[in-house]
Amino acid sequence: MENQANASFQLSHMRQIVHDLFQPNPLFYWADFLLTVTVAYGCAGIYFLSPLFSAQQILCLFVAGFALHRLANFIHEIAHLHSKRSLRSFRVAWDILVGIPTLMPSYFFHNHMAHHNANHFGTSSDCEYIPLGRGPLRNIGFFMCEIFLQPLFVVFRHAVVGPISFLHPRLRQWVLENFSSFVFVWPCPRKIPTNAPRAAWAAMDIACWLRASAIFGLVVLEVNPWYRIPQLYFLAIFALSLHYLRSLTAHRYLSDGKKMSFGDQLMDSIDITGGRVLTELLYPVGLRYHALHHLFPSLPYHNLGIANRRLLAQLPADSPYRQLVYPSFWSVIRELIRHALESRQTGQPAAELPVPRLSDYRPPTPKTAWLPAGPASPAELPAATGFD
Repeated sequence: MENQANASFQLSHMRQIVHDLFQPNPLFYWADFLLTVTVAYGCAGIYFLSPLFSAQQILCLFVAGFALHRLANFIHEIAHLHSKRSLRSFRVAWDILVGIPTLMPSYFFHNHMAHHNANHFGTSSDCEYIPLGRGPLRNIGFFMCEIFLQPLFVVFRHAVVGPISFLHPRLRQWVLENFSSFVFVWPCPRKIPTNAPRAAWAAMDIACWLRASAIFGLVVLEVNPWYRIPQLYFLAIFALSLHYLRSLTAHRYLSDGKKMSFGDQLMDSIDITGGRVLTELLYPVGLRYHALHHLFPSLPYHNLGIANRRLLAQLPADSPYRQLVYPSFWSVIRELIRHALESRQTGQPAAELPVPRLSDYRPPTPKTAWLPAGPASPAELPAATGFD
C-alpha cells in the first residue's frame, strides 16, 4: 500500500516541488508569537476590566478569544519542533508566556506524533481521532459538548491532581500516563519515554499549580472580583469552541478503527483554501492545510500555503491531492453531516460504511473543478517567502 501511495501521490515529485521549504524561519515564529501574545493579553485585560456586558467587553472577548486560539495552536508546531530539537528557546518562551498562564503546558501534547504514525492513525488507540463521519449524528454534538468540560478538567488537573501526584512515584507515573494529555478520547494512556525530562515537567506542573491556585486565591483575598472566575470560564469556552470547530474539519473521520495505509490516511485528511481572512482566524498557524501537514509533517507552518500553491500549480490534473482540497469550512461540515446521516438512512452499521481509500480514487470531481489543473511553468511558482 505504501508503494501505491508513492505512485498515486507521486510523493518523490511532490517533495521535490517543496524541497526548499522545510527549514523553519525563527523570525516568523517569534514575530507572529510576540505580536499575538500582545494582542491576546492586552484585549483579555480590557475584557476583564470593562463594564460587564458593555460593547467594549464583548469586542475584546472576541479579539482575545481568537488571539488565544492562535497562541494555543502553536502547541501543535511545538510538538513537531520538539521532535526536531529546533527552536528550543521558542518552546521555552511559549511555555512561560502561554503554556503556564493558560494551564496547558506543552508536554501535554508531546504524544501528538503518534497521531501521524501509520500504525496508529485512525485506529481505536488514536486518541486525537473520533470516527464522527460514521455517525450517528449525535456524536458530533457530544464531541462539541467537551468544550464545556475541558476548562474544568484542566483546572482540576493542575489545582488538585498535580500536587497530589508528587506524594508517591507510582502515583506520579500514573498521573503522567493517564492524566496529562490533551486528547479527544478518554481514557487515553500515554507511554512515557525513559528519557522524558521529568524534572522540567515537574517544574511546569508546580508553576501551573501556582497559577491555578492564584485564580481562586485572588478572588478569596478580594484582589479580583468574584465574577473573574466566570469571565475566565467564558473566555476559555470561546477559545475552545474555535479549536473544536477547527478540529471538526481536519479530517473526514471515516476510519473504521483499523490500520490505514499512508495513502488512505491522506484521503481522510482535508485542506481548506478559501475565505482567506476568516479561514486564517479559524485555522491559525497553517492548520487549514491539514492534509498537506499529514503529507509532510516537518513543513513549518509559515511555508504550508506556499507549498500548497506550488503543488496545485505543478501536479497533474488527475492527482489525488486535489481531492483533499475544500473551498470552505461549510463545505467540510456539510459533507461530515451527510456521512453521519448515511448510516441511519441506509440502515448500515457504522462498521460497514466505506472508508476513504486511495485505491478507490477516481478523478476528477466537480468539487475540485475550480482548482488549477496544472502544471504551471516554474516562473509562476511562488517563492519561499512570507506568510500565506
